[in-house]
Amino acid sequence: MKVSGNDVRLVIGNGRATHRNLTVWAVIAAMLLISPLLFAQEPPQTPDKEDSAKLLSLDLESLFNVKVTTASKFSESLSDAPGVMSVISRDELKRFGAVTLREILERVPGLTGTSAYFTDRSMVAARGDQTKIDGGHILILINGRPTREVLEGGIISDLLEAFPVSVLDRIEVIKGPGSVLYGSNAFSAVVNLITQKSTSNGLILSGAGGNEGALSTSGQAMLTHGAFNAIGAVQVHREPDWSTSYRFPFVDPFGPPQGTTAVQNIRLRNHSAGSYASASYKNLTLMSSFTEFHGGTFVRGAVGENRWRRGFGDIGYAFKVSSHWDSSINLTYTRTTLDVPDYPYIGRDSNEITAEWTNALSISLKDRLTFGTLYNHISGQETYFGISPSIPISVGTRSGGALYGQLDHQLLPEVKLIGGFQANKVGSIDLNVVPRAGVIWNPSTHVNVKVLYSKAFRAPSINETRLNHPSLAGNPDLRPEQVGTFDIGTTYQGRRVRAGVNYFRSRQTDSIVIDFSTPRWVYANLGVATFQGVEFEGKYYFSKHFLLEGSTLYQANEDGNGKKNITPVANFGAKAGVSYESQDGFIVSLFDNYQGHLDYPATVNPQPGAYHLMNLHARWDLSKFTSKFEKGKVALFVHGDNLINKQVWMPDLGGNSGDSIAVNRGRTVYFGVEVAVLSKK
Repeated sequence: MKVSGNDVRLVIGNGRATHRNLTVWAVIAAMLLISPLLFAQEPPQTPDKEDSAKLLSLDLESLFNVKVTTASKFSESLSDAPGVMSVISRDELKRFGAVTLREILERVPGLTGTSAYFTDRSMVAARGDQTKIDGGHILILINGRPTREVLEGGIISDLLEAFPVSVLDRIEVIKGPGSVLYGSNAFSAVVNLITQKSTSNGLILSGAGGNEGALSTSGQAMLTHGAFNAIGAVQVHREPDWSTSYRFPFVDPFGPPQGTTAVQNIRLRNHSAGSYASASYKNLTLMSSFTEFHGGTFVRGAVGENRWRRGFGDIGYAFKVSSHWDSSINLTYTRTTLDVPDYPYIGRDSNEITAEWTNALSISLKDRLTFGTLYNHISGQETYFGISPSIPISVGTRSGGALYGQLDHQLLPEVKLIGGFQANKVGSIDLNVVPRAGVIWNPSTHVNVKVLYSKAFRAPSINETRLNHPSLAGNPDLRPEQVGTFDIGTTYQGRRVRAGVNYFRSRQTDSIVIDFSTPRWVYANLGVATFQGVEFEGKYYFSKHFLLEGSTLYQANEDGNGKKNITPVANFGAKAGVSYESQDGFIVSLFDNYQGHLDYPATVNPQPGAYHLMNLHARWDLSKFTSKFEKGKVALFVHGDNLINKQVWMPDLGGNSGDSIAVNRGRTVYFGVEVAVLSKK
């Protein structure tokens, strides 16, 4: 980033079209796509087909009418939720498959895969917002509980690469601020990983191998006995090593180019392992996860390998105060580490503990209130190992608390009002309040309109306030980053189709960046960034067996000085998937993720540009051939990533070099077998 006055400026540009004209065309295109659905009529049914059609419609309705919990902390329909939400259902997880969580999230409308030079190699950006070199603007929840990295401010690479995806039941994504209920880092999106509950006793094992040593294995165990329920999962993933050439341009941000290094023949590894376990007995729940990711990094010409680790745990107790009042108490702990054995030779270790009391109260038939309070404590240390003995260069602790509430009021049968706030006190920072307000209008059974405004914050990290490096200093007087987002959108939902279009505008203030204007660089609250755009998404079940889905995102952004396209995310992206599942258990699905042109001239390495990430998943259930084994099931599968086999290089975000870095090596195909031994309760 470069900072000047009230300006946030990433040394990146993308897109050359006039954003106002493209926004208008994006709105028109989305409306044209959705308008036939708004006036569509169901085909007439002949008497002999009426019963089967009703049966089919019930199955399809169950796929669409999913209940969500993330937006209000209680179960509600997607159309009633006070947020712009996308849901990756269990049906979609089964149909399209995935090797990593990142692969799944890259299919979510409005999310884009990104990367940075060093701290966070695997990230996703929501609606183009990648102004940080880490994932600190997206908060990831595990069954509604936050897991944050607090030393750097929001590393998420280990979760995206190592969380065991086989245990997921669905993923709920809120695009836009979520701090009213979830606090710091719920800035531009909230991703809630909702895991399966055990419905049987048994074991599922899956193993797959691929080209050039690729490996993907997983296992899942389930146990149910009376009121006791437990589930556990593990995953090990290894991509083929990537041998490529790499050069680094030595560029002074304030001076002319100084030449480049010689060609380096480098070998990048991508290995990960993760586990998850949960157990419940009556109202008591326990859950934990562990994720570890090894990946290559690029620091001023030095290519190395980092190791990210995260341990997460939560204990919760839910109870009823009355027939209209549900309450829960949770104690959540997250510890994250980063080991850098190569240049710049550092180690990081940090943890957060949060105690929270949450309530959902039905005040009347028209009013429902979510409220709660929490206390959290963070601590961490960064150590420099470049000399002996090693020395700490950042050490800090901080406590904080919050009080929050959100009220849903049914003003009219077709109109609901939403209002909410969170008042939070973080360390010595002044009391901060973020609001939420909105209107949800249902003019007909099938049409829904949402108008929402929300604010969010990201508290300064320990390093941003306490770092004591010879060239970079922390700033104890930093204020939290702030964002305010306005959304207006409409959705149509029928028996076979769901489609929606949404316009958003977000304004970020008090962005925490590095101020290069002083002899010793320092973190500072400098910068304004504005994002606006249009997103469209739709799902259409031609039948219970045949699914078509797609989405588009057009976004434009600028800083406080009017500099446009300040992030390494293309202005335009489109995604589409098609899937067929036969009655006898054969699935074949194809998904393509297209990201548009980046106006980013790399000086020595391949230029970042438009690309397609096309994935194929096929699965064949052999149960009909193994029916004599009453409790056993066998399936064969193949999963292909980046079928077009185009290497993907992305901007060297955070490196300040104007260069590109290697992100995706090309095609990888896995062939595997899944064996399950299950017995119903």
